[in-house]
Amino acid sequence: MNSKSIITLFFISIVLGLLFITSSFQDGKMYKTIPPPYLKQGDTIAIVATARKYSDTLLTETIALIESWGLRVKIGKSVGLSDNQLAGSDQERSHDFQIQLDNPTIKAIWCVKGGYGTVRIIDSLDFTQFKKKPKWIIGFSDITVLHAHINNMHIQSIHAIMPINLEKSSEEAKQTLYKSLFGTLKKYEISTHPMNILGKAEGVLIGGNLSILYNLTGTPTMPDYQDKILYLEDLDEYLYHVDRMMMNLERSGALKKIKGIIVGGMTEMKDNTIPWGKDAYTIIEGITKKYSIPTIYNFPAGHIDDNRALILGKPVKMEVEKECSTLVFLEDE
Repeated sequence: MNSKSIITLFFISIVLGLLFITSSFQDGKMYKTIPPPYLKQGDTIAIVATARKYSDTLLTETIALIESWGLRVKIGKSVGLSDNQLAGSDQERSHDFQIQLDNPTIKAIWCVKGGYGTVRIIDSLDFTQFKKKPKWIIGFSDITVLHAHINNMHIQSIHAIMPINLEKSSEEAKQTLYKSLFGTLKKYEISTHPMNILGKAEGVLIGGNLSILYNLTGTPTMPDYQDKILYLEDLDEYLYHVDRMMMNLERSGALKKIKGIIVGGMTEMKDNTIPWGKDAYTIIEGITKKYSIPTIYNFPAGHIDDNRALILGKPVKMEVEKECSTLVFLEDE
């Protein structure tokens, strides 16, 4: 064999190897996501406000819950601040969050409240130390900004209840947050829903609040939807807004990339004087059903009392069957 043939074979082998690796990722068999260290007794959780304001005098129940788990609490300086609707200025909220990100004694950061405002500070945060030593970021709704940003770093985070919701939260919601933090949340078995699409899929779980995902389109924080399992929820939106946001996911190409869909609470939706004619679930079904991918409706997460924790950025396997649906959190590699 001459040298030209050897070189040709060499390059062919490289190309075939790259194709194999790419195929493996597309088939959902290779996941490289990082779970922050799970908590242990004596660890400290910081509570901060990245969006709307919240009084530190309302945290009695939250502190008691954290301490009942054998953990310590640190209240960030942003909790209790006020700048019209927000918990202090953008600089104050960003500075407080940055302190907790960089503090090695803080093992998890629990956002106290959503609403709006996290997107205003995301670009001022420095995640250099966080990427070296990740910690759990907890929250939902507006905190979807942080989840998307962090999941893009291939680091996991926890979509779960926040202190503002704690009083009304179900015991299951509290316990699944505990299990997520301590590394014992393994799977969910959920009652069937007539709109479900049967099937199986594997991929990394991403998503959160539909309005926030819509807002992140075209920004550096926009999720990478390729081969993902997409979770969606929302609150207090006009039904035609839901249609508009879902059309954004459709036209941006996000829906053709994902492997499965999990739809949580679509809570307190609003309509116009002339009705839109469809509820939120029907809107989502009408836009996504053509992809024929496994879909779970009425998953117990979102702006509901039974807001069970989801580990975003984590590899999962979903099985949608006639009797029930299962979501399994796969072991980290």
